[in-house]
Amino acid sequence: MNTQQILKIKNLQVKIQNEIIIKKLNFSINRGEIHAIMGKNGSGKSTLAKTIAGHPRYNITQGQIIFNNEDITHEEPEIRSNKGIFLGFQYPVEIAGVSNIDFLRLAYNCEQKTLNKPESDPLSFFEIMAKKLKNINMDDSFLNRNVNEGFSGGEKKKNEILQMSLLNKDLSILDEIDSGLDVEALKNISEHIKNFSNKNNAILVITHYEKLIDYLQPEYVHIMKEGEIVYTGNYETAKLIENKGYDFFLNNY
Repeated sequence: MNTQQILKIKNLQVKIQNEIIIKKLNFSINRGEIHAIMGKNGSGKSTLAKTIAGHPRYNITQGQIIFNNEDITHEEPEIRSNKGIFLGFQYPVEIAGVSNIDFLRLAYNCEQKTLNKPESDPLSFFEIMAKKLKNINMDDSFLNRNVNEGFSGGEKKKNEILQMSLLNKDLSILDEIDSGLDVEALKNISEHIKNFSNKNNAILVITHYEKLIDYLQPEYVHIMKEGEIVYTGNYETAKLIENKGYDFFLNNY
């Protein structure tokens, strides 16, 4: 196997209850790459993202998910996270009574413990977070607010990017990180994603929108239809979708 390959999906089939959502899907991602998956509602995009992360609702009935040369097909979500997978949610949940800084420090220290690295006390963790906040232009007042409680759509998505930056996983999956954002917020989020990308990690974004692709310019854009990837191209694929619609691809490939 290619040592630069982070993720390889082989003949994956996924069911929700008795309905097949993903059908014998094959797909791979290498280090240093940004991939995007596009498609109509119900095509299986978010199902794929959540299946890779290990969501228990999705039943893998066939195929394999190989991550960093290990078969994680039936691993629990926390094991996948510990091995290096991050999932940013389309609709981040609010957690009443839990401050952002306490939540993030707990997540960070769990990660440190798994890696046999020293955990961070509150003071040293605040110093870590101050640098992360500066990198994504967030005010430190966010740290004392309850997790996502009362946050605008853009603030919630920035909070997901903050978590992604802090945990620094090998593979970050962003499920419709652009939904509900205005043009300025979308551009801002896109810049942070590009800044986070490097030769040692990989990013997979799930999106409906050409504008995010235009900002990110991923190496690969995949189009899904009924649980299968029916077309793969470069970032200019999104412009064709904008001009011709999904049906141009779905009817011709």
